[in-house]
Amino acid sequence: MKTALALRMKGAGYLGEWQLALPLTLAFASLFLAPLLLLFGVSFFNDDKLTEPGLAQWGKFFGDPFNYKVIADTLLLGVKTVAATVLVGYPLALVFIDLSARLQRVLLFVIVMPLLLSVVVRTFAWIVVLGHEGLINTLLLRLGLIGEPLKLLQTELGLVISLTQIEMPLMLLPLISVMSRLEPNLRDAAAALGASRWRTLFTVIVPLSMPGLVAGCLLVFASSTTAFISQTVIGGVRLIYLPLVIWQQSLVVFNWPLAAVASMALLVSILTVVAALSYLGRRASGAIHG
Repeated sequence: MKTALALRMKGAGYLGEWQLALPLTLAFASLFLAPLLLLFGVSFFNDDKLTEPGLAQWGKFFGDPFNYKVIADTLLLGVKTVAATVLVGYPLALVFIDLSARLQRVLLFVIVMPLLLSVVVRTFAWIVVLGHEGLINTLLLRLGLIGEPLKLLQTELGLVISLTQIEMPLMLLPLISVMSRLEPNLRDAAAALGASRWRTLFTVIVPLSMPGLVAGCLLVFASSTTAFISQTVIGGVRLIYLPLVIWQQSLVVFNWPLAAVASMALLVSILTVVAALSYLGRRASGAIHG
């Protein structure tokens, strides 16, 4: 009897959990899955009036070699941004875990503060920094490192620099969250066993912080490849990425089926890279704990 009562209570607990999750599930389905399915359906029309079903737009998009270059450039932009944020963000995370609790709160506020500003504001601020008479060129000219202003706007270099700062909180927050939970005595134990600071970093800290690092890479990659405002304002029309193609086809040419095909291509491309990174992260975690 006690066993039956326990099973009924357990079943009631599961039912309660599903009831609590049901509103979020319905909201997710209505706000994400339904538009996604609608977008997928729109891609199977040959004309912008959605009267002639067919695969003409799929053939038009994937039959143009230029679109393959756009997809590759979009993914490469995400990879470069991820690499830059890791190179800058990981040392900052190492500094964070060595600070006192008071200074950690100050640094955490500095990290979170850019998220309180609009992406548009931060992007236009980088126009001032990267311009011909901006902060970077002015500083380099006064130091005598360059003879004339560098062209940073409407270049991939300038876009990667701006995206690195804009996406940095998405890298640091999960990374700091994981690294803050590391046992402080691990580094002392490694030093006592004769390991140098660099060996301790690459054999102890980096492997244990891998879940946070992978999570940050996923967030930065997904956000930077879809950063339409930054790509358009900083990169200009000279740099063409998939978000710009989607905008042009949907709001300039009004070719909604082709825009839907480009959107699906962007979604599948990003999900493929995200799945690959997640797989590598799980393998790394399994190698550490196994």
